Amino acid sequence: MTSPRMTPYGSWKSPITSEMIVAETVGLGQIAIDGEDIYWIETRPVEGGRYVIRHWSPDRQAVDVTPSPFNARTLVHEYGGGSFVVAGGTIYFSNFSDQRIYHQTHVSQPRPITPEANLRYADGVIDRRRGRIICVREDHTNARGEVVNTLVSINLNGSDGCQVLVSGNDFYSSPKLSPDGSRLTWLTWNHPNMPWTQTELWVGEMMEDGSIGHTEQVAGVVNESIFQPEYSSDGTLYFVSDRNGWWNLYRWCDGRIEPLCKMEADFGVPQWIFGMSTYAFESANHIICCYAQQGIWHLASLNTQTGELEVIKTPYTSIDSLQASPGQAVFLGGSPTEFNSVIRFDLSTRKLKVLSRSSETTVDTDYLSMPQTIDFPTEQGLTAHAFFYAPKNRDYVAPPSERPPLLVMSHGGPTGAASSILNLMIQYWTSRGIAVVDVNYGGSTGYGRAYRQRLQGNWGIVDLDDCISSVRYLVAGDEVNHSQLAIRGGSAGGYTTLCALTFRNIFKAGASYFGLSDLEIFVKDTHKFESHYLDWLIGSYSEHRDLYRERSPINSIERLSCPVIFFQGLDDKIVPPNQAEIMFEALRKKGMPVAYIPFEGEQHGFRRAQNIKRALDSELYFYSKIFGFDLADPVEPVPIENL
Repeated sequence: MTSPRMTPYGSWKSPITSEMIVAETVGLGQIAIDGEDIYWIETRPVEGGRYVIRHWSPDRQAVDVTPSPFNARTLVHEYGGGSFVVAGGTIYFSNFSDQRIYHQTHVSQPRPITPEANLRYADGVIDRRRGRIICVREDHTNARGEVVNTLVSINLNGSDGCQVLVSGNDFYSSPKLSPDGSRLTWLTWNHPNMPWTQTELWVGEMMEDGSIGHTEQVAGVVNESIFQPEYSSDGTLYFVSDRNGWWNLYRWCDGRIEPLCKMEADFGVPQWIFGMSTYAFESANHIICCYAQQGIWHLASLNTQTGELEVIKTPYTSIDSLQASPGQAVFLGGSPTEFNSVIRFDLSTRKLKVLSRSSETTVDTDYLSMPQTIDFPTEQGLTAHAFFYAPKNRDYVAPPSERPPLLVMSHGGPTGAASSILNLMIQYWTSRGIAVVDVNYGGSTGYGRAYRQRLQGNWGIVDLDDCISSVRYLVAGDEVNHSQLAIRGGSAGGYTTLCALTFRNIFKAGASYFGLSDLEIFVKDTHKFESHYLDWLIGSYSEHRDLYRERSPINSIERLSCPVIFFQGLDDKIVPPNQAEIMFEALRKKGMPVAYIPFEGEQHGFRRAQNIKRALDSELYFYSKIFGFDLADPVEPVPIENL
């Protein structure tokens, strides 16, 4: 093996290319078990981001269920999730192009069971007793009014229209039927709450005609978030609640709520999409679950009679979409050295089997940077958290006197979390000699309710302070170059990015991916799900309009004094393109180096392979010009104004 070449940071040649990332990587999502068969969602950038349902059975390899051009993706809440349900080998799914529910078998073509209308469906459960599917419906037929969300029941053959079961509140999710079909449970919440701030858990009596009789609220008081209600096979209702400060497991027995396993750990996650699952029943008294501590996920087995929790050792640090049936558990798992994968866990042999990987790419670990968990001091005497990735490439070293550029990553949500899972988009940077810090700022998930609540009323302050504190911590430790600091983020992370570039002067460059720059426009022109989210993040608009203006980067462009590159989907309904366009034009007129790359046909988040590739390479090209390092490989130039 030859000795590493001495080359400046940023100029290292990497085997981890944008072509590799988009051509050989897929997204993995919602998992369902039907008898011995396992199904999941696969998102394919090379097919324009099409969502395909895949099927695995013990006697065959995984195959596609969803034929082209069908796309199993719902747009309820715009973010979707919970797009399919399967029972007895028949699959029911929402199709992206028309948002109708279709049904199909492995040998039949999809056929619609809902009418052509401006309606959307998600989060379905099969009512076998009555031959119906119960799901969330989002009604967009009133062009002038707010969309209407309800729980509805639809005949499985689509013969008798749609029956509204529950209505009147702003939002619904997680309909679940008791095993005998006599009770329906669901979650609901109203503006200005979000599902991770305050929700209610209800149970209703299912009448023989499929209507709802007597209803009762089980849980959900002020400042209590309920997540994932489930019935065990003996008809007991379980759910996750953060009533003790952490998302822990509870059950409802004889009108009483009983805690199962009190821990300073989160067994729940923010319900940004439908169909999320962190626990499932292997039997009436045996739960397979996962939980997060300090940003790391663990798999465990919980005895519901004794409350005993047995940690199951696995190589995975990220676990989600967990499902179970007698003898097995299936989940999405990944680690710093393993791509996100569909994993089947045999409960008798304790063996793990990989059913599908998000990437079949093989990367030598000598090119992979391992995340270091860092806890660092931040404002108000508090501590925040992040994953730090030092540059890593076996073929190169930098001159001893140099320190690497640092790229700060601000995750979206903002009620989300950075993950330690192997992510080639992070390794893309570190293998070229650029350090990365992925920040779990105050407000992130996985550290309890109090940590999430740091962001209440403080968006644009706490997240910003924590990102900057991570930089100061790394600079003080002589880990990075204080004169080559950049920050990037998408959506809410894009807002934090733009705030950092506008209101502070520590960064020398930044990249905003469909980032929010005008809070007032977001309040007035966004989708229903998030239309009151800022009430919690900042305050009521009617009472705190001054804060909305003060914390909007677009109102302080004169303070923005470093180069920025903007990436924007032109079909984005969550953050309209004009926000990026106004910022770009203002910086252009100001004489600041700036670039703007719009993408036709993209929404909030890029799904098409060519656009993901273009954005990643363009960002690298932009930094190379701003920081003055040569690229090892040619990259399609980006038009940069005022360079």
